[in-house]
Amino acid sequence: EHLFNLKFAAKELNRNSKKCDKEEKAEKAKIKKAIQKGNMEVARIHAENAIRQKNQAINFLRMSARVDAVAARVQTAVTMGKVTKSMAEVVKSMDATLKSMNLEKISALMDKFEHQFETLDVQTQQMEDTMSNTTTLTTPQNQVDMLLQEMADEAGLDLNMELPQGQTGSVGASVASAEQ
Repeated sequence: EHLFNLKFAAKELNRNSKKCDKEEKAEKAKIKKAIQKGNMEVARIHAENAIRQKNQAINFLRMSARVDAVAARVQTAVTMGKVTKSMAEVVKSMDATLKSMNLEKISALMDKFEHQFETLDVQTQQMEDTMSNTTTLTTPQNQVDMLLQEMADEAGLDLNMELPQGQTGSVGASVASAEQ
């Protein structure tokens, strides 16, 4: 139940972030209209609102990511609890088998235990991978740089950024042709 509530809260925070993004865009449109009318005081107010909405959207996203990380940790704890319970049952079975000293049962039980242990390793590795992916940035830096440059090109701006060496692509070619 708590895990569901955490995931629900993360989605709600994401929705709030998207709502703030939409409101920011609406404020930017109002800025343009106010500037076209020559009303700089109103444009300044809309600019402040747009900046506030953008900051709020970022904060909502940041909180959503944190709640997602907590949900992943809770999921790990639940999984580990199930595995621990399963291992306890295996140990009880091993005790009963050892008392009877039936080597066939011991061998079968050890095989089963080894299989469950391997499954535990796989699950643990998967959960660790999931945790590291939810709490770290996985976007390659060169893709971020290329997108920033592309957006700057569309807006007709110069970012004065240097892309990492060896990065040649359509974005770099379009920048060179635009400068010529």
